[in-house]
Amino acid sequence: MKITLNRINDDFLFECTNGQGNSILLDNTSQPGAKGVSPMESVLMAVAGCSGIDVVSILKKQRQEIKSFQAEVEGERVQVEDAKPFKSIKVKFLLEGEIDPKKALKAAELSFEKYCSVSKTLEPNVEIGYEVFVNGEKI
Repeated sequence: MKITLNRINDDFLFECTNGQGNSILLDNTSQPGAKGVSPMESVLMAVAGCSGIDVVSILKKQRQEIKSFQAEVEGERVQVEDAKPFKSIKVKFLLEGEIDPKKALKAAELSFEKYCSVSKTLEPNVEIGYEVFVNGEKI
């Protein structure tokens, strides 16, 4: 796996491109007029995307009918010398459709305990938690 980062303005705007040519913009969001996401926001996006792919994949294999899928991810940071790494990350899955709540909860559990490479990468240093809501009800 390889990505390429290219600076595309005179400040902090970078384009990151993968081997298939897909890209995202990273920027220093503490500056006015930022046109991309911060690198730390991209970490939260990666957790959401990785676990989201897992949950949807598991539920589709179980023939659950997902009408809507959303994840909200919040990260708490802590000062460590000059850096501010994540101390904890919490993921909230919001699913709508003909979905067995027990299957949705099990899918999230499997994602974080077994499949999600992003959360597994962060896990030794970051506490990761999750909640699952199906049709507005917390499971």
